[in-house]
Order: sequence, then structure tokens, then C-alpha cells
Amino acid sequence: MTVFGETYANQYDELVRDKDYRGECDLIEDVFRLYGHGEIHTLVDFGCGTGNHSIPLAQRGYQVTGVDLSSEMLCVARKKSSEVGASVNWIEGDVRNVQVGGPFDAGLFMYAVFGYLLLNEDVMAALSNARCHIRSGGLLTFDIWYGPAVLTIKPSDRVKIVPVTDGKVIRIVTSRLDTRHHSCQVHYHLWQLTGDHVEAESEELHTVRYFFPLELELMLSQSGFALVSLTAFPSLDRPADETTWNVLGVARAV
Repeated sequence: MTVFGETYANQYDELVRDKDYRGECDLIEDVFRLYGHGEIHTLVDFGCGTGNHSIPLAQRGYQVTGVDLSSEMLCVARKKSSEVGASVNWIEGDVRNVQVGGPFDAGLFMYAVFGYLLLNEDVMAALSNARCHIRSGGLLTFDIWYGPAVLTIKPSDRVKIVPVTDGKVIRIVTSRLDTRHHSCQVHYHLWQLTGDHVEAESEELHTVRYFFPLELELMLSQSGFALVSLTAFPSLDRPADETTWNVLGVARAV
């Protein structure tokens, strides 16, 4: 599994600041209202990163446990939650085998966390572990790269320049498909500049898996979940198709 390093973790929130996390938390609550069996109070956020879902949900009154493999990302998350007075139980651990108590009313794998589980046994381990943490009737909400769309649209190279207080952050992304393994190799090259001076530079290679609906149904079923919904992210009523790279999945623990 890929672990975000210190340079990337420290600039992560700047790079994703145009992502509507609060809107996504609204969407998660819509999922709870639409599909929940019983009230949902306790959540485990697998692959929580810097806490951009965990913290707002904690502020909305949920009891949240955030799990991530990257100590650097969790360091940022702890600082942020402390600054806003949000109570989140942060735990460093591998989603495939971490033990964090429970049972929880719901679990999250948001922002393509499943995509970093490259082997079938990794996906199955994470799903089985999630099932151990979620009560019967509880919900699992996740987003994934959708195979039919990835193969139709295909990845492209991208450059992102983000102004920050004392300079800017530049990120160049190049990608290459590996259709045999249902994955895409994504190379990140990151520069942090103050004026024209490079303060920090890092490179990371992330391999991200994409999924097809029948394999997803099978993996969920074998792990103790039933697929409830698979829609174009961030919609709850538009079906996933070959134009929807990101899709939202909802499953119920059986």
C-alpha cells in the first residue's frame, strides 16, 4: 500500500482545497438517512488522511474513529482537530488488519481508499476487517475509480499550481494504465516554492486500482456485505456508467 510522505502530507490540504469535503459529508449523511437501518451515531473512517471527512462529521455530533497508515497525515489531522476542538479518535494502522473496537454503526472508505488495495487478497482483507467493525445492518460507504469509465476516458497528464501564503505549490501528475492488473500508475512530482526558491521537492509513485461492478458485488458478498447502491459520484440517483470515473458505493453489513 502507498503511504503519503511528509512533504506531500504537509501540502495535501492545499492541493485538495477545491474538493468539497463538507458537501461530501452532506452526501454521507444523505446516505445514512436514505439507507440506514436504525440511527447512526458511531463511525470508523478507514484511510482518513488529514481528517477532511472525520473532522466535519465529528463536529456534526458523530463519534468518529479515524484510521490511516501514514503517521504524517495523522499528524496533520491531529493538529487540525485540536485547532477546531473536534474530538476524533485517531489511530495509525493498516485498514487490512487494524483493530479499533466497535461495533460501529457505519464505516467509510472515502477518496479512493479502496484503490490503494491492489491485490484481491488486500481488498478482501480490508472488507473482512471492516465487516468485523460494523454492526449487522450497518452501512459501508465508499468511492472508487469505475473500470468502464477509466477504460473509456483514459487518464491524462496534469499540472496543478496552488498559490500559498509565501509562494506556491506545483504538482505534476503523469499516469499510465495497467489493464492486466486493473490499475493506473500515477507519478506525483511536487515542488514547494518561496518566490523562485525551491523549499522542498518530492516524488511519489501511487498505483491506484479501478473496479468493475460484478467483481465489487462478489468481493462485498464474500466479506459479509450486500451492495445497495452504485451511483455517479456525488449523486445518489444517477447510475454509474462509462462516463463516470468516480462512483459512490453503499453496502450493508448482513
